[in-house]
Amino acid sequence: MASLVRLQNEIERIKEEYFTRNRIAEENRQRENEAAILIQSWFRGCQVRSYLSHLHRKATIIQKIWRGFTARAHFRQMVKAAYFIMKMNFYHEMSVRIQQRWRGYCVRKYSHNYYARKRYMEGLARKNKQIRRDLEEFSEFQRRERERMAMEREEQEKNVQAQRMHFLLSTKQCPGVFNSPFRPGPDEMELRLRRTKPLPPRNIPRDRASLLGNTSPSSPSFPGVPRAFGAKPLPPIPSKKPQGPFRGPAEVWAQRQRGLEPSLRVQTSISDLEQAQDQLRSGEWRNHTMETMFQPFSKAHQNRSYERMLHTSSSFQPVPYGTKHFREEHQENLQGKQKTASVRVPHE
Repeated sequence: MASLVRLQNEIERIKEEYFTRNRIAEENRQRENEAAILIQSWFRGCQVRSYLSHLHRKATIIQKIWRGFTARAHFRQMVKAAYFIMKMNFYHEMSVRIQQRWRGYCVRKYSHNYYARKRYMEGLARKNKQIRRDLEEFSEFQRRERERMAMEREEQEKNVQAQRMHFLLSTKQCPGVFNSPFRPGPDEMELRLRRTKPLPPRNIPRDRASLLGNTSPSSPSFPGVPRAFGAKPLPPIPSKKPQGPFRGPAEVWAQRQRGLEPSLRVQTSISDLEQAQDQLRSGEWRNHTMETMFQPFSKAHQNRSYERMLHTSSSFQPVPYGTKHFREEHQENLQGKQKTASVRVPHE
């Protein structure tokens, strides 16, 4: 009974404690829920990661076993292929040897006669020597023919030149160019001029207009200067001057026959600058003191004999400048003369 009374007395305290704890629990419910969720997520993550690592290890083992199996199978296939290729190469080499022996035997026995082949090669060598000898003789004949034709051509050109220069032939009164009295005998050209005959005279028109190319339209050919120089005849020029800025035939012909006028760059030598530098360098030896050879510490260079200069006629060595005193040389001329007084100009 006493415990019941004591319990009734503590009912209010129990209620208050209950409501206090319930309030505290309600206040901490959200934080505890978040903590529980965090703990659950960490645990579940650890569990999943552990399971994934387990699966990864098992998959690695499976891949290793499968790859080893496939690699061994591939290696066996490679060994079989290499062994087959080796056998085929060996069989091919043996078959080649057999074919070589058989073909050599067959050719030597039925197709080819060694001694007949040897006789054929010896005959071929003799024939080649004969042909080469004939070719050498033919080439020598051609060379002699070319030399003969060149000599004949040269002789013909000399004869033509002698015919053109026949007016230089010497006479009894006047010796020619090739028959100088200062020579022991006449020149070869003089003898050739004596043997040859002069060229026949040509019917060259003396009209100045025809020489300049001004011929009448009715003339069939052009007897002017171009034909005299061996060019083709030009068509006849009409008497009426064509309209326009055209030049005359004589001016055109002079323009065509004008000589070469090289520029200054072409006329100048390619080594002109180097030659000028060498000339300048050769003239600087007398002005440069540093370019003289080093003299030793002795007087051997003073005992050398004097070398005469090219631009003087004296055989004595010239006195250096600074050792001559012009006033002391002729003292008799200075007697009775007064010294010149110096004049000072005053400064303003």
